[in-house]
Amino acid sequence: MGTLIPCSAQEEHIFQSRHPAVPVPDITLPDFVLQDAELYADKVAFVEAATGKTYTYAEVVRDTRRFAKALRSLGLRKGHVVVVALPNVAEYGIVALGIMTAGGVFSGANPTAHESELKKQAEAADAKLIVTDDLNYGKVKGLGLPVIVLGEESISTAVNWNELLDAADRAGDKLSYEEVLQSDLCALPFSSGTTGMSKGVMLTHRNLVANLCSSLFGVGPEMVGQVATLGLIPFFHIYGITGICCATLRNKGKVVVMGRFELRTFLNALITQEVNFAPIVPPIILALVKNPIVEEFDLSKLKLKAIMTAAAPLAPELLTAFENKFPGVQVQEAYGLTEHSCITLTHGDPSKGHGIAKKNSVGFLLPNLEIKFINPENGQSLPKNTPGEICVRSQCVMQGYFNNKEETARTIDADGWLHTGDIGYIDNDGDIFIVDRIKELIKYKGFQVAPAELEAILLTHPSVEDAAVVPLPDEEAGEIPAACVVMSKGAEESEEDIMEFVASNVAHYKKVRVVQFVDSIPKSPSGKIMRRLLKEKMGSGSKASHCDK
Repeated sequence: MGTLIPCSAQEEHIFQSRHPAVPVPDITLPDFVLQDAELYADKVAFVEAATGKTYTYAEVVRDTRRFAKALRSLGLRKGHVVVVALPNVAEYGIVALGIMTAGGVFSGANPTAHESELKKQAEAADAKLIVTDDLNYGKVKGLGLPVIVLGEESISTAVNWNELLDAADRAGDKLSYEEVLQSDLCALPFSSGTTGMSKGVMLTHRNLVANLCSSLFGVGPEMVGQVATLGLIPFFHIYGITGICCATLRNKGKVVVMGRFELRTFLNALITQEVNFAPIVPPIILALVKNPIVEEFDLSKLKLKAIMTAAAPLAPELLTAFENKFPGVQVQEAYGLTEHSCITLTHGDPSKGHGIAKKNSVGFLLPNLEIKFINPENGQSLPKNTPGEICVRSQCVMQGYFNNKEETARTIDADGWLHTGDIGYIDNDGDIFIVDRIKELIKYKGFQVAPAELEAILLTHPSVEDAAVVPLPDEEAGEIPAACVVMSKGAEESEEDIMEFVASNVAHYKKVRVVQFVDSIPKSPSGKIMRRLLKEKMGSGSKASHCDK
């Protein structure tokens, strides 16, 4: 397999993939993912778990072209941004690819967002058009932009999706066609904003094609047309649109579309749609391990081969409990970020000589990527087994934040390295481990405390259903670790009991010093804990139990 070779540029420790580089063809993202679709014309590309509505590959190609043509007839020009505020529906991939085929820029928005948040995104992106459904139309109708609405209901003040596609069929081909280049922008997702203000991330066709070439390098021809992937992660999120929709279309698999998580529907969809691969988030793994509803299903009927979890670290104990309950299902922890067009690291397929990375690692380096770990204090790159800020360099790195040169310069340095804000290290085998976010580390009397470590310990307590740890300002210590804890029904432990439980498992400086029982932990749609919200809540002096410093 070869070893990782640090390049010796100015004694820098730069790590490259142990896998050979993969070629990146010079075509647009829609052309790349729909290549050879005619060979799979009658195969199902998208199916909605709840309604059974399906689109075959032939229909996806046809409607992507029709929608692109319709958009141009509505006056959409190259570089124009279209905000898409839709839940996960069968048409979602067609909407996104149609926008890109027309030369437009797809900007996914959370359909559950507040009216004011959608307005903010539309204004920040300088959007020219909005695509939504009848349920969410009320939130966007006042934005002064044309709106295309999916759904049966006809709204007189909006353009109906089905009518628009029919009109495109009748329109001639006289529309001026602007050639779409791989260097053109095709997506403008807004990064989750859990650590601050949400920013538009500029991604080109090349960024996304390069990312898919790297992340799909291990998929052999025998897998093409064979994989059913769960489409539950929101498609407005870069992982949903690139890692699930585009990656599955590229490999001519089937996306099983789910608009929201409900445990029974979820398990039923896994079994009836014969899902092989399910990208999910840690809270769902928690439900699969701890919720009695799971026992209602015959798990021997599952065709599931692997689950992938990203967005938030997975507690080692939760991983073990899942593996015991679902033997034979590989658990892959992945790592990626919007600014890097999605997946950055991954796990292998041992049958092809790509070893599976170790438990609790987020995988090894993909082909075409370089990575280094730097000391956040002085910027020096660090050797193996030494935690530092993860920096990545590749063709997947974003073009920058939209209309925000300052933040761009802070994130991408002069040598093209994207500074992720995450702390991690690479071991002797080339497996990479994430330790924590720089911004989330708690500084207690100068000691660094990782919230993820304390959360993992809290989740091992039999009465704890969920937990989040945040820093609270403290005069003497600087910051103290504080925990919000969701207890299971009928639990009798007090806040003090929970603090003692953590204290008996960690060094003195890592002890949780405030505990507050809560009904739920606020999380972003991709499963990240919204620490900022929790900090504000706990900081506002609500009732909590404290222990000594």
